[in-house]
Amino acid sequence: MSDVSIDAQLDDTPVDEAQPTRSHATEVVAGYLAALSIFASVISIAWHPLRLVIPAVILALIAAGMGGRRNRLARAAVLIATLAFFLGMAIAVAGQRPLF
Repeated sequence: MSDVSIDAQLDDTPVDEAQPTRSHATEVVAGYLAALSIFASVISIAWHPLRLVIPAVILALIAAGMGGRRNRLARAAVLIATLAFFLGMAIAVAGQRPLF
């Protein structure tokens, strides 16, 4: 064994500390809009599709525009709203349910 203590060995290795990032107010609002859009999209599949999915798509696009490139929740909201639109329309047409 060497005479060098463990503390001395740890001090020699460089450590990159992750700097905490602060989110801006627009990113927080974009997150809430994206969450609201996802909720409305999921509900629109079971209920009248055009009543909720069109505002959900608009909310998702606004959230994606506000959130920037790093906001994965806004991108997921756009994808979920788009899939909910097609799935809701397919279920409504196959089940002969009203669209409005």
